[in-house]
Amino acid sequence: MKSNVQKIHEATMRILERTGVKFHHPDAVKILKEHNIRMDGDVAYFTEDEIMYWIHKAPAVIDLFAADEKYNVMLGGCHCETATSSGSPQVCDENGKKRNATMEDYVKLTKIYEMNPNYKINGGIIVFPSDTPIDSTALLMHYMAYTHSNKTLMTGTGSYDEMEALMQMGIADAGSRDEFEKYPRLLTIINVNTPLQLDKKMTETLLTFVKYRQPVVIASAAMAGTSSPITLAGTIALQNAEVLSTVALAQMAAPGAPVIYGSQSTTADPRNGSIAIGSPEGALCYNYCAQLAKYYELPSRAGGALSDAKVVNAQAGYESMMTYLACRQSGVNLIVHGAGILDSYTCVSFEKVMMDFEVMEYVNRYLMDIEVDEESIPEELIDELGHEAGYLLSEHTLDHCHSEPLIPSLAVRGASMDPKGQYEENIKKQMDRLLDKYEKPQKDAAVLEKMRKILLERGVGEDLLNTIEAM
Repeated sequence: MKSNVQKIHEATMRILERTGVKFHHPDAVKILKEHNIRMDGDVAYFTEDEIMYWIHKAPAVIDLFAADEKYNVMLGGCHCETATSSGSPQVCDENGKKRNATMEDYVKLTKIYEMNPNYKINGGIIVFPSDTPIDSTALLMHYMAYTHSNKTLMTGTGSYDEMEALMQMGIADAGSRDEFEKYPRLLTIINVNTPLQLDKKMTETLLTFVKYRQPVVIASAAMAGTSSPITLAGTIALQNAEVLSTVALAQMAAPGAPVIYGSQSTTADPRNGSIAIGSPEGALCYNYCAQLAKYYELPSRAGGALSDAKVVNAQAGYESMMTYLACRQSGVNLIVHGAGILDSYTCVSFEKVMMDFEVMEYVNRYLMDIEVDEESIPEELIDELGHEAGYLLSEHTLDHCHSEPLIPSLAVRGASMDPKGQYEENIKKQMDRLLDKYEKPQKDAAVLEKMRKILLERGVGEDLLNTIEAM
């Protein structure tokens, strides 16, 4: 009997050969034609042999390098890394009020992620700041992340011109183009346009990144019932066609370029057509993302701690726990939106960032399982105490009480006169603790000057750069 993955694969191959994928950029069309892909205008049709030939050129494991080598990461195989929130244009305050995100929010979140040891990846579109020049936002976000973090860095997307400038900033950091390509240090996400299209901006980002051998997540965000079939199997097959065709394009442009199979697909709520990111259907899509990526021998990206809740509440808690745990249990290699997401991606909450950090701790502890040996089953102690509950003060308990149970930073346990207030206070204290411990990394002045020059030449004001550095 065929597995679900095999049946999805076979359906995908039929979609690619019969329906095809539309590529809106002439450079993409040119590359496809040069490699003898059947075209009808800007629609490409792929055979199974063609798709499999090209996707097998992509590496199964990708290394990414950080300013501090302890934050170097490997994506693929059984490795899993969690990254920041991504793309939200708004911030939700503790009272549920929403406002446009700013550079100050971006830097504050960068510092918080920097101080969480469970994260080796920082930067990207942590929030989309409203107070930056729109044609240089991706560059300024990278500059903010670079000046305030020593971790592996994600970036935004943009036109050829903006992405070329981003590559030059990366080369300035690496010291040379050869070092930049040999030890990649920038990671981005491009999104395919469902159904079955790749637009101009995403194409230009993709082709620039693979030209310089920097890793790219190629992600679909199909929404079952609106942009894709209501059935999850149909949505996942459509998603698969979108991702694989774009992976093939990347390999035609730069054989062996590092790419990651991505999915943020989920369902729409049939009552109103709204996206449901904190749904069990979304969690299932992330599961199949991991399975399909393994089938094609590609690293995977999916999910996060996701919620459609409008404020930090019980819904935010149970949805985020489900989506994050689903990713970890499925073996997703890169989990983006790792903390803070509310209201179907539209906003980030600082309070929820802290809550999701604890969700991550809970999941990590659960997946650690238990050790079973003579030390963990103290038969002599059990025999000694017999039917008396005297374990609390035993030496065995003292030896293991800091390593065996997870001791949460936020959760309220035991008696409390004001559990809600205490929980909120714990969030505030933990956030303050992380920010108080933060120390701005020391960066090479010559590298910073080269990056500043690139930004100044694009019309970014010197005062703005000084403000970013002083944050």
